[in-house]
Amino acid sequence: MKSAKTIIRIVVIMVFLYPLNSVFGSEPLPSAHSLRIGEGFENPIGFYDARPGFSWKLPVCKEVKAQSAYEIVAASEATLLPNNPDLWSTQKVKSDRSVWITYAGKPLNSRQRIYWQVRYWDQAGNVSSWSEVAHFEMGLLNNDYWEARWIGDPFDNAPDTTKFGTKIYPAQYIRREVGFDSEVISARLHITAKGVFEAQINGQKVGEAVMAPGYTPYLKRIETLTYDVTGMLDKGRNAIGIIVAPGWNTTRIGWSKSQYIEKQPPKMICQLEVTLNNGLKKMICSDGMWKSTNRGPIRSSEIYDGEIYDQALEFDGWSRAGFDDTMWKNVVVESVDASVALQPKRHHQVKVKHELPAQKITKSGMGIIFDVGQNMVGVPKVKAPMKKGDTLIIRFAEMLQDNGELYTESYRSAHSTDYYIASKDGWIEYIPKFTFHGFRYVELTGFASGSTPGNDWVTGLVQYSDFNKNGDFSSSDAQLNQLQRNIEWGLRGNFFDIPTDCPQRDERMGWTGDAQIFAPTSYFLADVHSFWTSWLQSVREEQASDGRIPIVVPNVAKDRVSPGWGDAIAIIPWETYIRTGEVKVLEENYEAMKRWVDFYLAHQKGEIIELKGFGDWLQPFSSLGNFGETPLDMIATAFCAYSMRLTMQAAEVLGYKADHEELGRTYRKLRSAFESHFFDAAGKIVVSETQTGYLMALGFDLLTDPLIRKGAEQNLVGLIEKADNHLRTGFLGTPLLAPVLDQIGRADLMYTILFQESYPSWFYSINQGATTMWERWNSYSRDKGFGDAGMNSFNHYAYGAIGQWMYERIAGISPLLPGYKKIRIAPYPDNRLTFAKGEYESPYGRIVSQWSSDEGRFTLHAVVPPNSVALIVIRKSTLKSTVINGEKLKKHKSVKIIEQGADYFSFEVPAGTYDIRSDN
Repeated sequence: MKSAKTIIRIVVIMVFLYPLNSVFGSEPLPSAHSLRIGEGFENPIGFYDARPGFSWKLPVCKEVKAQSAYEIVAASEATLLPNNPDLWSTQKVKSDRSVWITYAGKPLNSRQRIYWQVRYWDQAGNVSSWSEVAHFEMGLLNNDYWEARWIGDPFDNAPDTTKFGTKIYPAQYIRREVGFDSEVISARLHITAKGVFEAQINGQKVGEAVMAPGYTPYLKRIETLTYDVTGMLDKGRNAIGIIVAPGWNTTRIGWSKSQYIEKQPPKMICQLEVTLNNGLKKMICSDGMWKSTNRGPIRSSEIYDGEIYDQALEFDGWSRAGFDDTMWKNVVVESVDASVALQPKRHHQVKVKHELPAQKITKSGMGIIFDVGQNMVGVPKVKAPMKKGDTLIIRFAEMLQDNGELYTESYRSAHSTDYYIASKDGWIEYIPKFTFHGFRYVELTGFASGSTPGNDWVTGLVQYSDFNKNGDFSSSDAQLNQLQRNIEWGLRGNFFDIPTDCPQRDERMGWTGDAQIFAPTSYFLADVHSFWTSWLQSVREEQASDGRIPIVVPNVAKDRVSPGWGDAIAIIPWETYIRTGEVKVLEENYEAMKRWVDFYLAHQKGEIIELKGFGDWLQPFSSLGNFGETPLDMIATAFCAYSMRLTMQAAEVLGYKADHEELGRTYRKLRSAFESHFFDAAGKIVVSETQTGYLMALGFDLLTDPLIRKGAEQNLVGLIEKADNHLRTGFLGTPLLAPVLDQIGRADLMYTILFQESYPSWFYSINQGATTMWERWNSYSRDKGFGDAGMNSFNHYAYGAIGQWMYERIAGISPLLPGYKKIRIAPYPDNRLTFAKGEYESPYGRIVSQWSSDEGRFTLHAVVPPNSVALIVIRKSTLKSTVINGEKLKKHKSVKIIEQGADYFSFEVPAGTYDIRSDN
C-alpha cells in the first residue's frame, strides 16, 4: 500500500512540475523570429509612433503549431533583458496573438532607444527560449524637439522661368564645418527639406534614399528622417553638406502647370546630435552660421522636365573639411512654423532597388537608343565619352514608333530630358539626382563622334519605395506569367513614395481611385502595409471640412471629387485591416470614413445619391467617351452604400455599437432604394444596362430580393456573352468582374474572359509587347498604332487588380480571418492550366498553395504557417479518393472535415505542410 501511495505521490509531483520543466528544461522550443515594430519595421531608427505594435513569427517546426501565451520585455539597455526590464513587461499573457501587440509600458520620448525580446508558449504549454534582442529608436516626434531653423540660399538673382511661368531654381549647396575634441561615440542626423535633399558628411552620402524626404501635403506636414552617422564623423574637423532641390514642393505638379506649394525657394532643416567619448553632447543646428551657393553643377532639376548638369561648375571637396567657401553666401533663415507638423517618416524611403543593363542598341536619326528591356521608373546611369563644351542629351520613351524613333507624345508637356554639359575631354559617368523618369528606352546624342556605343553605356536604375517582395505567382501558361510580371512592374513603377497614377508624363499624382482599385492586389505583391497607412494619413489631412476626399492626394486638384475615387478612405483601411489584422488602421481612419459617408448623404436627392464624377472611367466601346455608360447616380449610390457598409463593419470591430446600429439603419434604406430605383422585378437594370452596373449591384451586395438577384446574375452573364465573352468594364467595373463571377458560380466564365487575346483583354496588351499594365486596354496595337496621346500611359496599375483573383482563386490563397489568422486555400483548377502556384508572406508566416492536374489526378501542396489554421477546399474530387501526406484523408488525425458537396469537400488543418492527392 505504501508503495502504491508513493507512486501516486510521484505522479502528482511530476504533473505539477511539468510546466516548470517547460521553463527550466534544457531543451526549450526554438525562439520566435522576424521581430517587427509597427507596420513591419525591423530595428528602425527615427521611428514615428510612441505606442507601437509588436509582432513576431513562430518557428516552422514539427513541435510548434500554435501559440497559447507570450511574454514581451522591453528595456532602455540591452543588458537589462530579459530579467530586469525597466520599460515594460507583459508578464505571461494567455493569447494566440503574435501580431500588433500594443506597447503599454512607460511613456516613450523622442530620441529614446528601446530594446525588446519575446518568448512564447506553444499549444501544449511548452515555453520557447527568448528571442534575439531587437530594438527601435524614436525620432523627433513633433516640432517641440526642433531647435534648428529652416535655411536656404538667398537667391539674390531672379531665377529663370519655364514656358509655364514657373521658376527654375538651381540646386543649392549648403555647408558647415564643425570640430570635435574627442572621439564620437554616437551621432544622429535629423533632417528634412521643403523640397528634396541629399546629405553628405566628409564627402560621403548619408543613407541610400533618393528624392528624400518624399511627398506629403507640405503646408500641413513634412516628414523628417533620422540617420545614424556615428561612423561618418571623426575627432577633429568635419564638414556637413546638404544639396537641396525643388522636388514636389517647389515645382509644377498637376494640370495647372503652376508651382504646387511654395512661392519661395526650397529650404532645409537639420540637427546633428553628437555624443562624445568625454561625455559631452553637442547639437549642430541649421542656422545663420551655414554658407550656401546656387552656382553648383546641377543647374535645374524638375520632376517633369529632367535635370541639367554642368561639369564646369563642379567643386571637388565641398562637403569635406578645409574647403574654401569664402565666396559662398550666408544662408537666409526662417523660423519653424508651428502650423506645419514636422513628423518622422512612417514608411520606407525611395531607393534604387534593381539595375537593368541595356540589352539592345539601335541607331536613330537623333543618336543611339538603348533598350533596357523593361518599362521601368527611375534614372539611367550613363557612361559616355565626351568632348569639351559638348552637351550630352538624354531622352526617354516607354515605346518606339514604327520607324524606330522614340515615342514621346504621351509624355505631353513633360520634357523628360536630362542634359550633361562637358567641361573636358574624356569619359563621364552621370546619374541624375533630383528627378525620375518612366521609360524603357534611353536615347543619347552629343557624345564624342566616332565612338562605338556599348551596352554598358546605359544602365536603368529602378527606383521605388523600399519595401520587400511579399508574394509570387506562377502557372503553366506563359502569358499568365507575363501578366503577373506586368502587374508587379506596374507596382514598382507607381509606388514612388505615394501611389501615382503614372510615372512618366506631366501628372504623377496620387489618384485615389487608382489606389483603392489596386490596393488588395498590392498586398499580395509587396510589403506595402506602411506605404498605405502613411498615404492614408495624407488622405485624412487633405479631407475637406465638408467630408469630401479629393481625387488626388496630395491634393493639387482643388475641390474636385468623384465616387469610386474618394472611397479610397473607406476601402483601403478596410482592406489593410483584412490583409494585416491590424486594428490601428481602422482607429486612425474611422472618423474620416464617417465624414466621407456624410458627404455622400449630403448629396442625396430622394433616396439616391446624385454626385458627378469620372464614372466607369475608360470603359471600352463606350458611346459616352471616357466616362463610360454606367449612370453616374447609380455609381454614386452604389459606392455610397459600399463605403457605408465598410464604415459600419469598422464600427463593429472598434466596438462603436451606437454608430454600428445607426449606420446599419441608413445602409439598409440606401440598399433598398438602390434596388427599387435601378432594377425591375426581373433583375434587369432599368437605366443604361452595363456590365459594371450589374457588377456593383452584385459585388456590393445591394440586391435584397433573391429573384431580383438571380435575374441580375443571369443578365450579367448575358451581357458578357453578348460581348463574345469579353469585358466591357472600365476602372470601377474591372476589379469587381472576377470576384462577382466567382461568387455566382461562374469562375469558368472568368477564366474565359481572362484568357481572351483580342481587344479588350489582359492578354491583348501582352500580345502587343507590354511589360507593364497600361492605362487603356488598347494604348497601342501593332496594326493600329498608338491611342490618344492626350491620355495614354504605358505604366498604369489599375487594371492589375486582376492579380487579386490570380492569387485568391487560381492559386487559391485568401484570408478567412483578418491577417490570415485563418486561411482559405481553395484553388479553382481549369483545363487551360495544368499547374499554378501562389506564395504569400502573411503576418504569421509563409503560405503556399501549389496545384497540378494531369489525367484525372489532382495534387495540392499546401503550407500553413505556425499560429494559423487553414480551410482547404478540394474541387471535383471525393473524400474517398483523397490522400494527405500518404494517409487516407478521412483517417488523418490533423484533419477536421467541414463540408461535403456534390463535387467538392472542405476540411480544416492546423499549421504544417500538406501534400494532397486525389484520383478521379
